[in-house]
This record gives sequence, structure tokens and C-alpha cells, in this order.
Amino acid sequence: MSIINITDSTFKNETKDGLVLVDFWAPWCGPCKMIAPVLEEIDEEMGDQVKIVKLNVDDNQVTTADFGVMSIPTLLLFKDGEVVDKVIGFQPKENLVEMISKNQ
Repeated sequence: MSIINITDSTFKNETKDGLVLVDFWAPWCGPCKMIAPVLEEIDEEMGDQVKIVKLNVDDNQVTTADFGVMSIPTLLLFKDGEVVDKVIGFQPKENLVEMISKNQ
């Protein structure tokens, strides 16, 4: 798998099945840039267990508001369309791997 960018219109379809990690981010956000390579590593190592998608908060304000995202990066973990976990701000890889693993 590879990380894909999603939009307000594709959000529901992309998060409805299986385990999906959604990265709410923006191009101007420093911590978002820091977490991007971490997410790419996780995608390479765990891509068969979790789908990782990115949602630009500036371009997709409906979904951002629906989930009450106030600061970025915010990462929401969905399982079959429901939020099962959430972290805000930069996270080390180990924390994200643990969050994914415990929700499988």
C-alpha cells in the first residue's frame, strides 16, 4: 500500500473498511512534516495491516470540523468506519505502531 490523500468527498469510502489511520495535516505545519516520514515507514512495514491516508485540513474543512480537529497533526485510527483511537501532535514511531497493533 502507499499513503494516499483523501478529501471530504472520499473520506467515508476510504475509512469504512478495516483499520485506517487518518493523518489530519497541512503543508505549513512543522510537526506534520516531521511525522510524514514516520508514517511512510509504518506504511512500508505494516501496510498489509493498516491503511494510512492523509487529509489536508485547509482544503477539507467539513471533515476536519466533523471530527473536532483543533490542532494538527491529529491522527485518528478508524476500525470499520468507527474511531477507535486518537493522538494529537508529533508521535514517535513506537507509539503509533503500538496504537495500531492494539486495535487490530
